[in-house]
Amino acid sequence: MKRGTDNDFTLSRRELARSSFALLPGAELMARRWGAVMEAQGEHITLTSVEGLEVGHTTRTDRPTGCTVVIAASGATAGVSVRGAAPGTRETALLEPENTVEQVHAVALSGGSAFGLAVADGVMRTLRDRGIGFPMGRNVIPIVPAAVLYDIGVGGDSYPDADDGAAACEAASTNPPEEGSVGAGAGATVGKMLRGGRMKGGIGTAGFRFDDGTVVAAIVAVNCVGDVRDPHTGRLIAGARTENGDAFLDAEARILAGDDDLPFAAGENTTIGIVATNRTLSKVECSRLAGVAHDGLARTVVPAHTRMDGDTLFALSTGAGPAVADAGDYTRIEVAAAAAVSESILRAVRQATGLPGIPSATELGTA
Repeated sequence: MKRGTDNDFTLSRRELARSSFALLPGAELMARRWGAVMEAQGEHITLTSVEGLEVGHTTRTDRPTGCTVVIAASGATAGVSVRGAAPGTRETALLEPENTVEQVHAVALSGGSAFGLAVADGVMRTLRDRGIGFPMGRNVIPIVPAAVLYDIGVGGDSYPDADDGAAACEAASTNPPEEGSVGAGAGATVGKMLRGGRMKGGIGTAGFRFDDGTVVAAIVAVNCVGDVRDPHTGRLIAGARTENGDAFLDAEARILAGDDDLPFAAGENTTIGIVATNRTLSKVECSRLAGVAHDGLARTVVPAHTRMDGDTLFALSTGAGPAVADAGDYTRIEVAAAAAVSESILRAVRQATGLPGIPSATELGTA
């Protein structure tokens, strides 16, 4: 911090990032000890800031839907945590710690509900042709878990397919991913718990880089039944609105007040995403990291993990950095993962573009 007079303070970009990060739960001690920042020399930390990962989107042109593929060409140790009661997933059982396969080669996130799981076929085909996968004799079998969200009916009823998954692989790069109404977030909406109007969701990515080189980041597609609340301020930024659209209904407040007339958009929801680190984690540690990352979802989506959501988060470790040194070292990765998920959700909603009858937070001035 550069100081002029007692009332004249100028923050460097790094100091500003640290001060913003300090607003996140549990972050002050972590930033003081390890020096975490959300931006480094102008770089917005994203999932592709994790060495070994590429991200590609496909957004369909016939209606708002699409898919997002994260490729780990050299493999990444993986875990998963499903907290919603209505998930649409593929290959999650093999990520259980007791099962044989340790690493995955890609993770697919898609719209289209269960139909969208077909994008993983295109991802597998593309990776197989590149020689990427689990060795089985003279063959390779790419390990590609997937999760989907429900966006059917948003501008039409088509859904992403295998060709879209292959196209997302072709588009994948280490560049910062596009955010908002693209890929798996193209048809995402939020605030579907009450009779009020819903708002536009999307996909966002955020993360943290530490002074020792550790990177923790997330990418999240937000399509929740609940409202989206900024945990820094407690203010709703997107969600169910009154009939004339001039105020939020605030589902949590209504429930706690004893409202027994709460219509749900059953089965039309789900927030899905990935957290990742360049540090070397075991499969058990990845499984735990995926579970803790849901804390960030619960801070930001209210209510979360309902019977109408399929909330699913994957965790990846690319192993480009060293193994965790001690409990404190691992705890700061957990803290950063939850914070990255929370920040990714906020970015997804704030950068979304509205659709006819489904406004975005930016359009309504609530972002």
